[in-house]
Amino acid sequence: MIKNLNIYKKSFDYYTELRIQENRSLRLGLLNGNLVSNDQSSESGVSSRVYKDGNWGFSSNAQINDTSITKVIKSSSENASFLNKMNKSKCGILLPEETYHYELNLSTKKNKNQNTYWIDFIKDLDNYIQKKYKQISSRRIFISNLDMEKNLITSSGSESYSLTPRSLLYIILTIDKNNNPVELMDVFGGLGQLEDNFENVEPFYSKIDNLVEQLNQKSKGVYAKAGTHDVVLDADLAGILAHEAIGHTTEADLVLGGSVAGDFLNKPVATELVTLVDYANSMDNNICPVPVYVDDEGTKAKDVKIIDNGILKKYMHNKDSANELQMDLTGNARAYRFSDEPLIRMRNTAIRPGNDKLSDMISSIDTGYYLTRSSNGQADSTSEFMFGVVMGYEIKNGKIGSAIKDTTISGVAFDVLKTVTMISDEMKWSSGGMCGKKQIIPVGMGGPAIKCKLNIGGR
Repeated sequence: MIKNLNIYKKSFDYYTELRIQENRSLRLGLLNGNLVSNDQSSESGVSSRVYKDGNWGFSSNAQINDTSITKVIKSSSENASFLNKMNKSKCGILLPEETYHYELNLSTKKNKNQNTYWIDFIKDLDNYIQKKYKQISSRRIFISNLDMEKNLITSSGSESYSLTPRSLLYIILTIDKNNNPVELMDVFGGLGQLEDNFENVEPFYSKIDNLVEQLNQKSKGVYAKAGTHDVVLDADLAGILAHEAIGHTTEADLVLGGSVAGDFLNKPVATELVTLVDYANSMDNNICPVPVYVDDEGTKAKDVKIIDNGILKKYMHNKDSANELQMDLTGNARAYRFSDEPLIRMRNTAIRPGNDKLSDMISSIDTGYYLTRSSNGQADSTSEFMFGVVMGYEIKNGKIGSAIKDTTISGVAFDVLKTVTMISDEMKWSSGGMCGKKQIIPVGMGGPAIKCKLNIGGR
């Protein structure tokens, strides 16, 4: 990683962003005690993006040396000039400029362990499951680490360096019930390298015990009754709703493409209890799962209060969209690989906690559901969504009842938010959020539990 990029500014003819990046990943996995994954990779390179008369030119190269860096700067400038010849309609548009300097290095301060240590770590967990829980028919345990290291300068004066790691532990267990497999997964870890999140193996024994207990409950579960119900969505479900069904509709590039959020600015889209924020790097002085201080356009990353007491107030922007919509920069431009152009992406998106206790929220429902864990989901630019639910419970007479089998929830997010009547006072972030908008990238998702009405699929 070349730390001083200022020596290449002499090659800048127009507005230029120069970024060097390396992603380093490790993934180790067991299937029923057998090592099935032992992968380690590194992907690095340099990219340059040039803006001239309303058009962008982009170029990248997997080699990092003086020759390749000078070449990508020249190529991106030539690409911008070529596009200007093809499309002159935007000539003269100026980008908003904001300069910022920041350095963030979150690499571990502890001694690094060899891969053999982490293989033994997950083997220990597997042995614990195998010896204690004979009814488990399949055990899958994976541990992974991703380090994203970036160095960026812009011709307008921004400079940033960041090393942002994330390490995760996946435990996926299956039990056979009436010749049908029943599966449940949990994910642990988050921001930090392996040594930071998995100091020793013992704390995860109780987490396995809890996962097995839930799996046994699910194996005896009942089918949910199809229809619209009062529900409590725990943090996992509330987080994916905030990200997929609300967050994406308020990314300004999708607003410009016709998202429903374009019609709702400064209008009510939820009850007054709901405030939804895309946090840049911290919440209430606590660092978020994916901290961004400077985005990949060199803009200072700022919190975006998307919904404020039920009113849609802001969108998330890069320089292009802020210029086109005449709104403030937010620092939401992010790229996953060195060869990716920055896109408008969320950072850490969640509903603000309220004042209610989870127990009170559950006791307020005579007949409904408490939904705790999602599998996957999708939403479109109308805010219509459908998410899988892999763990949940009936609520009967204000008390938790039987677990339910896998089901789905669906609806229109802005309509669902208008039914929110209670929000818990506890904030929980999910460990391993990823977003796949054109290019995958780590994101933070989570929130408090919310009480609302939505449609649940049945048998």
